[in-house]
Formats: sequence, structure tokens, C-alpha cells
Amino acid sequence: METENKTKGYDLTMEVNDFNLSYDDLGEGRYPIIFLHGFPFDKSMWKEQCEFLKNSYRLIACDIRGFGKSTDETTPLSMSLFADDLILFMDKLAIDKTIICGLSMGGFIALNAVKRFPERFEGLILCDTQCIADTAEVKEQRLRDIVEIDNDGVTNFNERFIKKVFHEDSFVNKKELVENLQDIVFANSKHVISQGLLALAVRTETCSTLSKIKIPTLIICGREDAVTPLTQSEYMKSHIEGSILKVIDNAGHVSNLEQPKEFNEYLNEFLMNQGEFHTENWLENQRSFR
Repeated sequence: METENKTKGYDLTMEVNDFNLSYDDLGEGRYPIIFLHGFPFDKSMWKEQCEFLKNSYRLIACDIRGFGKSTDETTPLSMSLFADDLILFMDKLAIDKTIICGLSMGGFIALNAVKRFPERFEGLILCDTQCIADTAEVKEQRLRDIVEIDNDGVTNFNERFIKKVFHEDSFVNKKELVENLQDIVFANSKHVISQGLLALAVRTETCSTLSKIKIPTLIICGREDAVTPLTQSEYMKSHIEGSILKVIDNAGHVSNLEQPKEFNEYLNEFLMNQGEFHTENWLENQRSFR
């Protein structure tokens, strides 16, 4: 493992696994919290959380390979590759263990990494995500989307996607938020959108390994999430021992953006309650509340 990188700030760049990874690195803390964004967003979706927590914790928000400023227009993408990138990135920063927070695709990556590299994680935060693989129907739709994008470009797909991720109230009362996320989605290349869809379509399930997760785990879901429904979060909660589920009203698939104040409160409460993240004590404490 390399020596610790002391550089702090926004839009830092580090060569990792044959591409240049863009990241923000703010604050100080014993165990850093690494944030992984959803598809097809970028690290800026975590801005509210980083601003809220940076005085108490070390926070690292990454642009996943191909997205945001972590450009890669050639490599076939997959959840396992993203997880490999994460571990090698941690090695470069001399981070032995981290608390990992992932939303949607970021949650898929987090679950993949925790399954394969459990010794590298001290806590897990799963937001608007799920452990199942794509159903045959969803997979077929993703493949149809790829064909459409190849033939007609990304506009129709991107517009449909934006309509699915927000709570209906956001289109009326949070128009600036919707427009900002739309700009982020449209900033992605045709190649990255298609490769991202393929990576989502071929990912494997992680439900069968949930019972092996023995680290503090917080699950957050928007009550109106139409992409990864609340029932999926409830399933994960029932299969990860001692895990905590928080449901956010008036939020869809991007609960951290639509209701940042409530999301941040749950995040901060979880981090404060875990103290120094002694896993055995945490599990015992969670059992005592049952």
C-alpha cells in the first residue's frame, strides 16, 4: 500500500487501474467515507452530504470510471471492474478500511466490493439500491435501450430516465434540481451510457451474501422510489444482521438530492452512533433493540 496522499480539495485526479479517476477529498477522520454515485450521474450528486459532514469526517466522492471527469471511452464496464477500481484507489490513498456509501449503481458496486473484499470495509450505507440482478424483462429493456441509443442517440433514453428518478413533486417544486441532474445525465457520452446499461444488465446478484455482512449497515430509500422500490430495501434490511432502514417521504430514486436535510440527518446519526465502529459492539447493540 502506498503512503498517504495529503492533498485535499475538489476535482483531484489520480491514475488508477489504467485510467484517471477524478475525486473530491475533504475533511479529516479516522475512517474515511467514500461516496459512489448512481448511473448515469457523477460525484457532484453528493455535494450536499459533503458540505454537511466535512467538519466532522473525511469524505471522498468519486467519479466512477467513464462518468463525470473520470473519462474512459474504450474499456468495457462492469460492477466488478468498478469494485476493483475502488480497492486500487483506496490502496493509492493508503486507506486500509473505509465506510462505503453508494446510491443505486453505487450500491451495486459497494455490495460487490464488500462481498469480495470484506476486510476493507468498516461500515456500509446503501441508498436507493437493491441486491437482485436484473429480471429478464429489465435486462431485455436495457438491451433495447442500447440499440435505440446506437441508432438514434441518447436524448430519448435520457429524458425517459429523468422522469423515472424523481418524485412527482420535484418536477413542480424543485425544477432547478431536476434541470441540474438532467445536465449531468446529458454530459455523458453515448459510449458511456450504453456501456453503463450493459454493465447493469449483466451484473450478478448479491442477495445470497447479505447474511455474511457483519459491519454496521444503514439502508436509506425514498418511499416513492420507482427504480429500486422500497420492498428491495426492506428485503436487504431483513437479511443484513443489525442493519437500519430509514425511509424518506416525498422522495424517489435520488433521495439524497430531493430531501437532503432528512437524508443528512440519518447519515450523521448513523455515523455518530457507530462511534469508532467496533463491529462486535455494534452488532450486540443492535440485537439489544430487537
